[in-house]
Amino acid sequence: MAGEVRVIYRKHDGSLHWHLVTRWLGEDEHGVWTGMARPTTMRKGDGPPVILDYASVMLFPRDTWWTASFNDVPARTEIYCDITTPVQWPSRTEVTMIDLDLDVCRTRRGTVELLDEDEFACHQARYGYPAEVIGQAERSAAWLRSALTEDREPFASVYRSYLRLITGNGQAGGAAR
Repeated sequence: MAGEVRVIYRKHDGSLHWHLVTRWLGEDEHGVWTGMARPTTMRKGDGPPVILDYASVMLFPRDTWWTASFNDVPARTEIYCDITTPVQWPSRTEVTMIDLDLDVCRTRRGTVELLDEDEFACHQARYGYPAEVIGQAERSAAWLRSALTEDREPFASVYRSYLRLITGNGQAGGAAR
């Protein structure tokens, strides 16, 4: 499959969250990979376009409660993972999921951070997250923190070949550790 893939993150109530258009790069044992050249344009809901001055690739794993973005320089974060419901493919050109607020990232210096715990707690009450969703989100965040800290695949090096497809150079994705 080749061509554009529309990526749509929604909130638990179904409202539109982050959305963007990416390019299909391939599929492997880790999932489906898409990418965006520099600059990257995305939108949050109906808000204005947000322009990011770096290339990025996204991984949509099968049957997991997270997605990942792998960012080229000059992005501050090397890897940014959103805790989500498992992705759905309503068509070959669209992937969608529910964003569950928690995020795990690894900076270029190698620091792994858990983000938005306060938003996750607030939205548990606001959206009425079921206990199973809360548990899955917390387990996924813990697993990602461990995998990013221990530099396990797909967070070690496999993503760099996909990032090179977007950037066209051999230096893409190198971590400054």
